[in-house]
Amino acid sequence: MSILEQILQLDQHITLWINNLSSPWIDPLWMFLSNSRIWFPAYATIMGILIWKLGWKKGLAVVLSLILCVVMTDQLSGMVKSGMERLRPCYNSWMVENGLRLPYGIVGHLFGFFSSHASNTFGFALCSYLGFKLNDPQHNYKAYGWGVAIWAILVTISRIMIGAHFAGDVIVGSIFGSVIGCAIAYLTHYIVVKAKL
Repeated sequence: MSILEQILQLDQHITLWINNLSSPWIDPLWMFLSNSRIWFPAYATIMGILIWKLGWKKGLAVVLSLILCVVMTDQLSGMVKSGMERLRPCYNSWMVENGLRLPYGIVGHLFGFFSSHASNTFGFALCSYLGFKLNDPQHNYKAYGWGVAIWAILVTISRIMIGAHFAGDVIVGSIFGSVIGCAIAYLTHYIVVKAKL
């Protein structure tokens, strides 16, 4: 067995273990967290607060960086999914036969590597936190940072709990989103400083 096959097998076992930690009473919470549409009002509120706290010029620059971050993470993860063609756990017969919980049945399109939810939420979380922190250093945004980090982690875990992603899908998605979010946040701050916004 090759190293890659061993990694994929380990990923399957870890995913099954995490997925089976859930139970019917908490499944609605995982589905709620996994529904990306419900987070649009929260995104809009955060963007509004950015403009309010940073002023319209800096705030608008950071808002545009957040939109760019989410679009980039979403589109690039979609391209990788199409190229890698790794089945989601809910479409994997071995996973289903070995006890994968699917409280809401089959979720998502056929392929799942890597997770768009994970890359989008971690990208948004880091880009927005750094957008506040870098452009308004007089204030402490630790509470926001912790809150948005916990939200990103819970959304990411929800994808495993409902059988939509392997653990590896969300780990790679989280790392990818974090890198993109940080890069865009620092680039935006550089532009804000150079343009004297």
